[in-house]
Amino acid sequence: MPLIPEEPQIHESAQGPRATPASGRTAPTPRPVPGPRPAAPSRPGRPGPLRPTPPVQRTQRDVAPAKPGPSGPAAPAAPAATPQIQLIPASAEGALDAADEAVDLLLDSGRAPADVLVITTGSQHPWAEHELSFGEASYWAQHDAGDDVFYTDAAIASRAASRPVVVVAVNGGSAAAATALPLAHSRAGALLIVCGDPQQINSVLGVGV
Repeated sequence: MPLIPEEPQIHESAQGPRATPASGRTAPTPRPVPGPRPAAPSRPGRPGPLRPTPPVQRTQRDVAPAKPGPSGPAAPAAPAATPQIQLIPASAEGALDAADEAVDLLLDSGRAPADVLVITTGSQHPWAEHELSFGEASYWAQHDAGDDVFYTDAAIASRAASRPVVVVAVNGGSAAAATALPLAHSRAGALLIVCGDPQQINSVLGVGV
């Protein structure tokens, strides 16, 4: 028997949507798609608080200098150091030898020769006599150099500079001793050694040594 060609099968997707069976209700009318809403009119609001105007920057010359605060009482100045006084009892004849021994002990203990000044109230020390024989300029040049023990007498001792240790030989001259001892005390930085009569020394310096 003859073959009957098959009808082509059409898929649902190609046929389009199926028709809705008829009913008593009509299909709803599609709503129009709303467009963009118009911008709402601006309403006048309350004004915000006004910002204060920033202050004008002051220049350096406009700034008043700060007043110093009340300061406490000033600290008292430290009292000037006074030299230690050492007495070596000796007669007027033996005061010069006692002074030489004192200088030897100072050097043996480690004192530098430039630290020592020796003053005599009577006759000059032999070293001073020898150096003065070459003239005062040469004599005082050695003093200014400050390289060695320097010997002088009460008559010219005021020209001598201060040194840590001053040794005084009270080998005569009561009036000279009265002026030489206070001068030696002012020239001594750390130690004043006086060789002579203790009573005479105490009466001049006014201290018990």
